[in-house]
Amino acid sequence: MNVRQWAADLMLGVRFAFTGGREGWTRAVLTAVGVGLGVALLLLTTAIPNALAVRHEREAARTDITFTDDRPAKGDDTLIVANVDTDFREETVRGRALDVEGPRAPLPPGVDRFPAPGEMVVSPALKELLESDSGKLLRKRLPERISGTIGESGLIGSQELAFFRGADDLAPRIDSGRIVRIDHFGDPDPVPEDSDPVLLLLVLVVFVVLLMPVAVFIAAAVRFGGERRDRRLAALRLVGSDSRMTRRIAAGEAMAGAVLGLLFGAGFFLIGRQLAATAEVYDISVFPSYLNPSPVLALLVAVAVPAAAVLVTLFALRGVVIEPLGVVRTAKPARRRLWWRLVLPVAGLVMLYPMVGQGRDNGDFNQYLVTGGVVLLLVGVTALLPWIVETVVARLGSGGVAWQLAVRRLQLSSGTAARMVNGIAVAVAGAIALQMLFSGVDGDYTKDTGKDVAQAQMEVSLPSGVGMSDAAEKFRETPGVRAVFSYAEGYAGDRRKDAENSTMVTVGDCAALREIATLPSCDDGDVFAVRGAEWDTGVDVMALAKAGRTMYLDPSYEGSPKSLEIPWKVPSGVKEAAPRKGLLAGIDRGGFLITTKALPDALAPALDGHAYLRLDESVPDVHENVRNTAAAVDPLAYPMVWTATERTDRFEAIRTGLFVGAACVLALIGASLLVSQLEQLRERKKLLSALVAFGTRRRTLSLSVLWQTAIPIALGLVLATAVGLTLGAVLLKMTNTRVSVDWAGVLAMTGIGAAVVLVVTLCSLPPLLRLMRPEGLRTE
Repeated sequence: MNVRQWAADLMLGVRFAFTGGREGWTRAVLTAVGVGLGVALLLLTTAIPNALAVRHEREAARTDITFTDDRPAKGDDTLIVANVDTDFREETVRGRALDVEGPRAPLPPGVDRFPAPGEMVVSPALKELLESDSGKLLRKRLPERISGTIGESGLIGSQELAFFRGADDLAPRIDSGRIVRIDHFGDPDPVPEDSDPVLLLLVLVVFVVLLMPVAVFIAAAVRFGGERRDRRLAALRLVGSDSRMTRRIAAGEAMAGAVLGLLFGAGFFLIGRQLAATAEVYDISVFPSYLNPSPVLALLVAVAVPAAAVLVTLFALRGVVIEPLGVVRTAKPARRRLWWRLVLPVAGLVMLYPMVGQGRDNGDFNQYLVTGGVVLLLVGVTALLPWIVETVVARLGSGGVAWQLAVRRLQLSSGTAARMVNGIAVAVAGAIALQMLFSGVDGDYTKDTGKDVAQAQMEVSLPSGVGMSDAAEKFRETPGVRAVFSYAEGYAGDRRKDAENSTMVTVGDCAALREIATLPSCDDGDVFAVRGAEWDTGVDVMALAKAGRTMYLDPSYEGSPKSLEIPWKVPSGVKEAAPRKGLLAGIDRGGFLITTKALPDALAPALDGHAYLRLDESVPDVHENVRNTAAAVDPLAYPMVWTATERTDRFEAIRTGLFVGAACVLALIGASLLVSQLEQLRERKKLLSALVAFGTRRRTLSLSVLWQTAIPIALGLVLATAVGLTLGAVLLKMTNTRVSVDWAGVLAMTGIGAAVVLVVTLCSLPPLLRLMRPEGLRTE
């Protein structure tokens, strides 16, 4: 057979795909929509690496406050930058105050000119928020006049909340820790993050699990209209086509639908790319320009999808004998063989087995073995499900009319029913495995903050020089604040430049000091020395507490930035106190405790303020009220909401990426299932109309459709649970983590899959009722 004949047969199939009248176009469009949805998500996936790279580049290009001792001296090219980040409800607002020191000071990325004092430039999303009713509380905290907006080059996402405000008083406060002098933006020598094999494994498995359902749905979409296609092929045999030519024509028809699907997919992707700028999912947003697929990966998708369509079609025709007088699908199809279906998941386990017990201490996991093993296990779901559905429905007994109609239909075309739920089964299996893996390693990336959230719910850090008594009073007057414990804190050493041999100094009133130590008695003017605290291990505080000894507050290490090093003579009558685990960070506080009246005024510049707040969290927006008060006390005040635990940033980023991807895949699953369901109903239009014409109640037919969906999905979810638990256990063994099953999480994943199918089935009922009209018996 020469290439010209092959091409002619394929083109004949392409013509059949688009020249069958409304019937042919409907079938082609349904196929294209199903394939296009999958292609759009594949293109989105190929664009993710570029989006992450651009976000990282933008973040690096605007870096300003870094931990380094190499700072420029004041000049005509320097700029003072203060970190004035804040939070609004559940969102972070990135903020910087800018104090220009010279005409050649560097402009931040995305800003055309420096805002003057009393002005600020904001991101488009923040401007929209500040001008809305929901942003009134935030507007009180950011009262400056908006003089412009930040351009795309200065933002990492379209919905990022960010601002730059003008300032002219930052130079005297440059040693506060959150204020620095710079002569350029960007970090030329970023410190690379250490590679964590477990996190890399998580990323790899997430990508495989999210992409597998997409591939399964594309494979199912190219088989839309299978029964009508087989009848057309039988007609071709009748006019002289041989079996090989017939299969090539079928492949050409499938390829045409797939190519049209590529066009639809490109259109869906471009539409989604533009809509991405208006959306934010789990605090992640992007600009359309970020979503540029890798040319190589996009080309791979363009080649792989039509090729897969042809292969899937030829594979589907292997069990169909197309004869000149009709399609021979024997009344009792040959039973599906089980042995080769079991080979796939077993081979997947064999590929993963060499890495069992490796953990994070024995190097990276082999990415090819991981990818291959996970893919084979998930593909095993698609291979086993048709056999399970066929075996189970063959043994189902009698019941009501709706049940019998559903069971008989499943017995005649169990493969079609299995194909419809294959994607959801693969998605659920992968989700269960990932849920087990994330739950198993969560403890390695979640640490206890040591904060007792029953004692305080917020902490406000205040820069040196702020009057703590006045600040505490303002916090007490804030709606929702029940109690305030305020402290001024610093370090004191017995010699200059000897920060290693130093101890804590804490200033507060008697009520506040009793929260952090057990005091024998307390009057304003007392000084205490706390013996044996955890923070003072190796330091004899009582030896330092001798009357008349000169201590130096804010001592520095040799070679560190200049500190204040203010002398302080230990007064007589220092009382001994005992440490207690209490309010501050859950551990005992040692060193010197000084009541407010005993603090010399000269020491105030060496102490930073901290206020710990007990809140009535039933008060609406109590956190925002505190943040507004903190901003009124001092623009550099930094309020923090206490949490009992916190997760590693990279682990949390992977979790967020999984949730974003899962949301996209679930949307694809729902849309593809609906298209598939509508295609199945369209093919059975005349049968449904005939049943109604003979007196079958519509309720009975509707119920039978529900049963036809419920039985395969129930079997698919059972299989998905078994495969997901197996894969999850193997992945946990690979990370050297104890295998445990969060049954609530497993049930949640299964329930989400079932809910998607239920919603799709309910959405298909209105078209079903329209198809059951007697007019459906008409033909041309």
